[in-house]
Parts: sequence; structure tokens; C-alpha cells
Amino acid sequence: MGVMGIELRRSAALGAALITVVVGVGALYVATGRWSTGWMALALAIREYLLLLWPLALAAGAWQGRREHRAKVGELFATTARPRTARMLPVLGTMALTLAVAYLVVTAAGIAWIVTTASYLPLLNFVVVTAVGALSLVAAAWLGLGIGRLLPALVTAPALAVGGVLLVFFATISTPERLAAAISPAHGSGGFHDYQTIDNRVSAALAISMITLAVTGLLLFVADGWRLRVTAVLPVLLGVGVATAILPNDRDVLTWPVDPVARELVCTRDTPTVCVSRVHANVLDTITPPARQGLTALAKLPDAPTVVHEDTRTIGYRREQPAAPDGVVTVEVRIDKRGRLAHPDVVFLEVVKGLGVPYDYDCRNRNETVERAAAYWLMGREPRSDVGLVPGMIEEDPAITTGAKTLWQGLRALPEAEAVARVTAVRDAVRACRDTEGLLSRSAR
Repeated sequence: MGVMGIELRRSAALGAALITVVVGVGALYVATGRWSTGWMALALAIREYLLLLWPLALAAGAWQGRREHRAKVGELFATTARPRTARMLPVLGTMALTLAVAYLVVTAAGIAWIVTTASYLPLLNFVVVTAVGALSLVAAAWLGLGIGRLLPALVTAPALAVGGVLLVFFATISTPERLAAAISPAHGSGGFHDYQTIDNRVSAALAISMITLAVTGLLLFVADGWRLRVTAVLPVLLGVGVATAILPNDRDVLTWPVDPVARELVCTRDTPTVCVSRVHANVLDTITPPARQGLTALAKLPDAPTVVHEDTRTIGYRREQPAAPDGVVTVEVRIDKRGRLAHPDVVFLEVVKGLGVPYDYDCRNRNETVERAAAYWLMGREPRSDVGLVPGMIEEDPAITTGAKTLWQGLRALPEAEAVARVTAVRDAVRACRDTEGLLSRSAR
């Protein structure tokens, strides 16, 4: 421990750890909205930022690896009776310990942001993903040590930093995806949906690759002759081969797996029932009032929905997941950068906007003007543009709002029973994917 303490003070390990913490925490807090949904999102975000952290660890190892060459003591140490491996172990251990601790410090900084809002903790997956991320930093540092000793030029460290960024980036997006999953520490960490995880089999495969990469770096660092240096390549080649072989064959598991527990619905105990996914359970109390307000507006129509569910069909699964059952209207739950419900005022609109009909991605027979007029009549409000109201809406044809206002005014001038009949006709036409043109401007039959 005394030797490691000296190494900690004199080597590049402490500086590498501090840079890792600064870059990692800075990257996290620049975009907290990307991972504020919960624990798994945080672990994946840090893994994604290995695009920056991994090359830095590689470069730090290379800088440390040329220390003997820089101090011109290589020949002197070679004449000592102490085995080279024994002299190198403190360097290897110090780099590994400091970078692993730095990775955990970055994780702790993220936990401090979400600890009061994140209610769902998939402990095993979170620990595994975090541990493999820390392991990958250690592997990068040890590989850098070996390359730095093998090529002790001043340019080696910065060249490895640039090359490391390119390596991780292209390894992450490379094909086949099995190879990418086996070698890239950032693979599968991009935010596709809030129920995302990394399958433990994929994590195990990457761990094998990173361990063998670390062994390759260790052998390069302690090698005294060309034979051992050539042999050092074998562990990583073997590791990548084994890792690729044990990966699951399912492409969805490799790329964007879903945590089924995170997607389970958690519901209110009283009625009308409002349900959100388990990963969003902390916003259930916030979303319930506007969701029930929307159900009250829809209740003006016959056979109206009586339950609101979060739409848990992810982007890659919309075709495979069944539509909401009868009597259920779905809404999207968005989480802001503080881990709370984003745009709570929009929930009321989203419940009513589709007139209680699940959105059909195959139906092209929709009339936004007619549906908006009908929805705003149910809400008792004058139609307005979705720009600035619906998240992500940045442009819209002004004629839609103008036409909706005209139809809405016509509905307001009618007796309520007649207006309800016309809006009901629109709702039924939407269900059947029929044209709704003219249904609000003539008597419903």
C-alpha cells in the first residue's frame, strides 16, 4: 500500500481520475434531461459517455507507460534483481483503482440528481452495467500502459486519444451488431426509450472482451522481448471470439432491449383509473388530475373511455405491441430534466385530442381540422395551434387552426344534443378510419 501511495502521488493515475470525474460529471449535468427518468437511464448515459472517457483513459495509460523512457531509467531498472512484473504491479493497480473509483464518483454524482425522483431501481442490471463500464476504463488504461511503453513517443498519448474516440464511435455503430456488442463499451447505451436496459448476457460478453483487452495491455507493459509482445495479442483475439459466440442472437436484445418490469403499469387505487409505467411511477400523482379531467370531457360522448394508461409501446415496438383495449385512452409520459412530469398541462389535451380513439399508424384518412374542432368543443376551449403547446411541434399549417375555430363556433351555436351527435359521428368515423369531412357542419345521422 505504501508503494501504491507513492505511485498515486507521482504517477498520472490521480490526474487521469480527476479528468475522468470532471469530464464525466460535466457531460452528465450538461444534459440532465437525457437520464433524469431513472437509475437505468443514468447508467446507460454514463456508458454512452465512454465515447469520451475511454479514449482519455487510454491516453492517460500511454502517458504513464512512457515514464521510464521519459526519465531515461529503463536500462537502470533492467539491471535490478527485482522482477519487472513486481515493479509494474503497483502502477497497474494504481491506474485500475483510481479510474474505477472515478467512474463510481461520476455515477454517484448522477445518483444525487435522481435519488429523490427515481422510484424504480433494477439493482442487478444497474450494478452490472456500471461495473462493466468501470472495467472498460481499467482495460483502456492498461492497454494504454502497454502501448505507451512499446511506443514511448511524445505523440503516442494524444494520437491514442483521437484514435480511441474514432475506435469507440465506429465500433458502436459497426456491423454486424454482434461484433459491435462484443467490443464497444458504448454499444446499446443510446437512449431509445425509457424502458431500455442492457441484457446481462451482452454485459457478460463485453466484460470478457474488456478483461482480455486488459490482459493484452498488461502483457505489453511487462514484456521484455518481442515473443511476449506478439503473444500479447492472443488474449484479446480469443476474448472477442468467445464474447461474440456467447451473445444472444435476437437483434432487439443486442440493440434496444426492453425491461418488462420497468414497462409494467402502476395504477391509482381509486377511479377513474390512471396508470403509468413503473419507471414513471413517481409522476402518477401529478398526471392523475389532468388525466381525469380529460376523461370527464370525453364522458360527454356515448361509450367513452373510462381509463387512462401511459402508452408504453416503444419506438421499435409500436407494430408488435397491441393497441389499447376498449375503454382505455393512452397518453405519452414525458419526464423533465428534474425527473418530474414535463408539460403537465398538455395531459388534458392529449387525453381528449384523439376523441378517445387509439392512434392507428396505418390509417391515412385523418382530418386534423375536424378532429381538433371536436376535441376543443369537448374541452370547452377555443381551438389553438399545437405549436408551442404539443412538445416537438415546431411548425403547423395556420389553416388547420382557422378551420377548427370556424367549426368549433358552429358547434357552440347548436343545441348540446345536436353538437354531441356530430362529435360522436366524428369519433365513430375516426374509429373506422372513414373520412370525417363535413361531419361537424351537417346533421349527424
